[in-house]
Amino acid sequence: MFVHIIFHVKNNTTKISKENRAELYAYIGAIITDNDSIPIIINGVEDHVHILCIMSKNIALAKLVEEIKRHSSRWIKTKGANYSRFAWQGGYVGFSVSSSVHDKTKQYIENQE
Repeated sequence: MFVHIIFHVKNNTTKISKENRAELYAYIGAIITDNDSIPIIINGVEDHVHILCIMSKNIALAKLVEEIKRHSSRWIKTKGANYSRFAWQGGYVGFSVSSSVHDKTKQYIENQE
């Protein structure tokens, strides 16, 4: 199942710098892979992230997002003092994506910047 996931930085307290985004997205991709799912594209801006992935049938969406947010939040805190208070918001949104809009969704995520 294709899923488009979006979540936001908590309270806009810490922004994700351009210098750290590519590495963060690669790290998130590895988390998705570790959870038996397949990352297709990950992108975003300073205050939120978009993910398009193929979600494993062996994990619930809430658990996948929990794993992504928990591990990526810990990881980004190692990238400098400016991230010491970094946290993701409590919520998220997840949409199933049909094959008929897969390419349009992928393009939308690619063009986030």
